[in-house]
Amino acid sequence: MEDESSGNRKSNRLEREVSPYLLQHAKNPVDWFPWGEEAFSVARESDRMIFLSIGYATCHWCHVMERESFEDPEVASVLNRDYVPIKLDREERPDIDQLYMAASQALSGSGGWPLNVVLTPDRKPFFAMTYVPRESRFGSPGILDILAGIARMWKEDREKLITSADLVVRQIGGEMEKGKAPVRSALEAGFESLLLNFDRVNGGFGLAPKFPLPHNLFFLLRYARISSDERAVRMVGQTLRSMIRGGIWDHIGYGLHRYSTDSRWQVPHFEKMLYDQALIALALIETFQVTGDTSFGRAARQCLEFVEREMTSPEGGFYSAQDADTRGEEGGYYLWTRKEIEDLLPEKIFSVVADAWHLTTAGNFIDPVTGDRTGKNIIYLTRAPEDLARQRGMSLPELESLLESARATLFTARQARERPLTDDKVLTDWNGLAITAFSRAARAFSERRYADVAGKAASFILGTMRSGDGGLLHRFRNDRAGINGMAADYAFLVYGLTELYSATYRPDVLSAALELQLDFDARFWDKKKTGYFSSPPENDDLLVRQKEFYDGAIPSANSVAFTNLIRLSHLTGDTVYEKRADSLAKIYTPLLARSPAAYTFFLSGLTAVFGPAASVVIVTGDDTEVTDDMTRALDRGFYPFTVVLRKTPGTNEALSEIAPFTREMVSAGGKATSYVCSTKSCSKPVTSIGELLALVEK
Repeated sequence: MEDESSGNRKSNRLEREVSPYLLQHAKNPVDWFPWGEEAFSVARESDRMIFLSIGYATCHWCHVMERESFEDPEVASVLNRDYVPIKLDREERPDIDQLYMAASQALSGSGGWPLNVVLTPDRKPFFAMTYVPRESRFGSPGILDILAGIARMWKEDREKLITSADLVVRQIGGEMEKGKAPVRSALEAGFESLLLNFDRVNGGFGLAPKFPLPHNLFFLLRYARISSDERAVRMVGQTLRSMIRGGIWDHIGYGLHRYSTDSRWQVPHFEKMLYDQALIALALIETFQVTGDTSFGRAARQCLEFVEREMTSPEGGFYSAQDADTRGEEGGYYLWTRKEIEDLLPEKIFSVVADAWHLTTAGNFIDPVTGDRTGKNIIYLTRAPEDLARQRGMSLPELESLLESARATLFTARQARERPLTDDKVLTDWNGLAITAFSRAARAFSERRYADVAGKAASFILGTMRSGDGGLLHRFRNDRAGINGMAADYAFLVYGLTELYSATYRPDVLSAALELQLDFDARFWDKKKTGYFSSPPENDDLLVRQKEFYDGAIPSANSVAFTNLIRLSHLTGDTVYEKRADSLAKIYTPLLARSPAAYTFFLSGLTAVFGPAASVVIVTGDDTEVTDDMTRALDRGFYPFTVVLRKTPGTNEALSEIAPFTREMVSAGGKATSYVCSTKSCSKPVTSIGELLALVEK
């Protein structure tokens, strides 16, 4: 792979790819193939194993393994001789990643990225590992020893490896059992499981490392709504306060880092993912609606500000992620020496922020590899702002003004630094989540501009990321849309469109959601055993066509689809959606019996089944201001089981086609009039906000 005459390294096959992650590896001496038939044919014809390495562009340990191993000529020589090496961007093909991550769990009991899996020539997995160093350390083998050992077994004991691979394929291809419809006690079990795992000191769930897991918070807020158990709200509030005060929150440029390496949310893994921003913004918005605490609303706005500023394409789509590393240093863009900050700020301001942010000469950041202090500091609040203000003899507004002044100065200085890589792929599924967050912000904050951002993204996805037969495509980059849409693309975009309808009351948006749902059902629904497959039928390069139910860092497509079906049933009055939701829910029953807290997004949707669900139809009267006031009253409150439709003179006919039950609903005496319908009946029309809220809050 070396061009000896020029001293420059030749590119491998990845140079023709679109993915930033694959392009990062295009100059490796490893003779990488992209996933596809060319690589499979070479493996079969040469009787070589496949070395499949899965990662993504902003993955810190992927970068480390590349520097240590995949840029190393000796490692490359072994891979090129004994294996057919394939590089895969997990964000481009989440269905393949899901398949081999399940294999890794079966083989080793763990997983993560980079995910390196050794396959037979027919793509069956028999060995999996995440990051390993080049050479052996502390008794653990390095990649050179591992590759040599597997190659030796392939020659001397191949049948054992093939038998192991066949067992793994059977295990990951097993069908989910189906139970009866879930009962309300599943919600109590989910709450008790989260309560047991709750960190009462630092907020969040479990020990380090700690992930945001916003869908846990969604469920707790909804559980509190139907159970009146205030412990659930307190758990959410403590968790979010700890996060937005901790180092996992970017106090200078806003947004949330990927996860915290410690239990106190102070030391982050610095990459930023679009889906984290969208989901945590939703959690902050909902908690603001529940508690009225403006700090949550402010943080939600800041999170969305970051997405608008740094992760939005000119076309309106949202980029995927920002890297943790700058020039090989994890967090280098975000860390500060005490002197750097001291030189930037007036002495009076510096004395306050040095205390508030715990700035030390030795640094409060400890290198995760060496365990040494680096002289650099993570910005995080050491105490609650109210406590800091009181201890400094300041009012809270004075302290906040001073911290904001310091933040603005540091933000300007940081902008001059070399920035981390932005992975500028536009992914349909993650964009669906971002559309949801911006749409919800438009309602909660009564700001149309957020709906405009969401609408522009939705128009871009619907207009550009489509295949010849009208199906969704998964990825857009460099003016090229491609890759067949997955279940998550459909489910998450339907989710976003239903929220966008609620922010704009445009019937064409709701119509687009219904058309997508119809296409989703046709392409992905398992007619024999129910549930949605993760991949479309045309993706014939998979060993097994799986279904995903577990709500991990991102909710599963099936969990989001369940919520969509319930909402669409309420929005349209069509029970076909409710029937499909009922069928889907039965797959979850045995899963919930084993581990209810693993499916909290599904449980969030399930609360709508047992909560006071309602469809509200607001008919515009002669005075549109009253209609707007009614809408705002519902938008600003937390009514998770309520969907709202709005009839105006220009949309009556279109809405009646979509939701026939609204056809006969008219204004009472020219006044703004609301109809509140449950699953069984509609109330008499009301014309005041007080009467409307009384019905919704029953």
